[in-house]
Amino acid sequence: MAPVRVGATGETLNKVNFAAPRSFATALKSDLKETLFPDDPFHDFKGKPLPIKAKKAVQYFVPIFEWLPKYSWKLFMRDLLAGITIASLAIPQGISYAKLANIPPIIGLYSSFVPPLIYAVFGSSKHIAVGTVAACSLIIASTIETKVNPVEQPDLYLNLVFTATLVSGVTQLILGVFRLGILVDFLSHSTIIGFMGGTATLICLQQLKGILGLKHFTTHTDMVSVIRAIFKNKKEIRWESTVVGVIFLVFLQFTRFVKQKKPKLFWVSAIGPMVVVTSGCIFAYLAHAEKHGIAIVGDLKKGINPSSLKNLNFDPKYISAPIQAGLITAVIALAEGIAIGRSFAIMENEQIDGNKEMIAFGLMNIVGSFTSCYLTTGPFSKSAVNYNAGCKTQMTNVVMSMCMMLTLLFLAPLFSYTPLVALSAIIMSAMLGLIEYEKAYHLYKTDKFDFSICMVAFFGVAFISMDVGLMLSVGLALLRALLYVARPPSSKLGKIPDTSVYRDVEQYPGAIDIPKTLILQLGSPIYFANSGYLRERILRWVRDEKANKESHGDDVEYVLLDLGGVTSIDITGVETLVEIFRSLEVKEIKAVIVNPRLEVMEKLTLTHFIDKIGKERVFLSIEDAIEGCKFSLSRPKDYGSAQC
Repeated sequence: MAPVRVGATGETLNKVNFAAPRSFATALKSDLKETLFPDDPFHDFKGKPLPIKAKKAVQYFVPIFEWLPKYSWKLFMRDLLAGITIASLAIPQGISYAKLANIPPIIGLYSSFVPPLIYAVFGSSKHIAVGTVAACSLIIASTIETKVNPVEQPDLYLNLVFTATLVSGVTQLILGVFRLGILVDFLSHSTIIGFMGGTATLICLQQLKGILGLKHFTTHTDMVSVIRAIFKNKKEIRWESTVVGVIFLVFLQFTRFVKQKKPKLFWVSAIGPMVVVTSGCIFAYLAHAEKHGIAIVGDLKKGINPSSLKNLNFDPKYISAPIQAGLITAVIALAEGIAIGRSFAIMENEQIDGNKEMIAFGLMNIVGSFTSCYLTTGPFSKSAVNYNAGCKTQMTNVVMSMCMMLTLLFLAPLFSYTPLVALSAIIMSAMLGLIEYEKAYHLYKTDKFDFSICMVAFFGVAFISMDVGLMLSVGLALLRALLYVARPPSSKLGKIPDTSVYRDVEQYPGAIDIPKTLILQLGSPIYFANSGYLRERILRWVRDEKANKESHGDDVEYVLLDLGGVTSIDITGVETLVEIFRSLEVKEIKAVIVNPRLEVMEKLTLTHFIDKIGKERVFLSIEDAIEGCKFSLSRPKDYGSAQC
């Protein structure tokens, strides 16, 4: 039981809870819950009978059972419009991004048929529209090309793409099942801006091959190689292809401009790519474009997705490339898809579960790899169109999938006349929107380190490779996090006049010093990595304060360590506190601790630190500590090492 303490004015001070530490099992359960279930997804299960719990469990893991029973004809009409709108975008994007991945265009259409159906069942976001993305398409192509040439061995190359999709899906599913969404958080906002900007720049440069009508080009993805290839093959440039490409690109950019100026006309931008593809097909057919150096997509067969289960290739000679591509694209696809889903959910004052989204993405890519699809996620462009079109539920993905099925069964051959220059213009227009100059400038104005992280990703991707650029940026972001851990903040507190509130004197210069007392606030966990720094920083605070007070005829007799911001402490940290108390005692300065949190108090109790300093040196508040110091701290302590 905590001793009853009396302040210098005779008033009883608040009691500190010195309860026995929790058991290891209880503490571990609490830590795991906060790590793996920070959103407490099963809070609705409490106090419910077993049948209700079973029903809610099914609805939680298979969200379609939650929204489908409440579905109405009114909702369907809104979803029908949104679904048809995103389907008109999915067709040209599917063909274009398949070309970017160096796989047959029909695979891009397949990838907008099966995966959206899987997401409609297991996905929790009603705004995400499933489809292929440019960045992941380029990563898959650049990685697998290191093992297999897509021109010389197209079948083997395609099989490895399916294998990479399977690896990506399994990775996403594992991350979701074990609720390891925290790993995706290591892709900071700055990293994503730089990575997407660098990737978009590369893709735009690569599309110059189609715009200019070049027949030979580099397989490398760095900017220098791409620019060198353009100048090396400049004699192959066809003016006919260039003129058509510029016309298409200007038209697409104009539709984007219209959407920005008048958001209600979002559909103008949404149907822009479909207009380009349709007009391009008509132009290529009537003008016999191939005879004028304008290449077309070529044969597109009717029929829905064939099985690709037997095509998966795990040959040790090649498997390293699909594994590398799968792991990288799994994380990038999750980061993009979850971030987009959360962004639109916030606009509607709703919330989505990132780990459930990982499971949905994982399942749709696993099933997709078995049905001739390559990697899919929730692309921003298509999801934004879905949101603006007034989507109400995940049914929009079902509508889009049905539209794609009809296209595959009846209309696919019509798109065989699509000029490659039209696809290049569509890709380039989409990528120009991913280079976020304003956000990069905002980072520069607000946080130079974040801007550096962004630029490392951008230039690393642009001039080295996408995976290296990504790793360099993540590494720099982790270095920053480690610096925060190794050099945590601490501050001197003063009393705000006419209140009992104590705040940082640097932030509030009018805060009043307490005579003979130094109040320090620690704002981070105390670990082996920062304990040495904290010891030196605290002793430096004491030295500087003594010099300051002595110049005003005062001295430092008490040091109050406010541990309210210290969430945890390890054995090295406890030993550091012992050393600090011992060093201050030698200087005839009495130290106390204020407001230690539960985990910190448990560790201090288990290591007998509290017994060594005495319970009278632990206080609930700064005000209590000041009163207690004036009244009862007189006897020196014998400090030994902390023991477990």
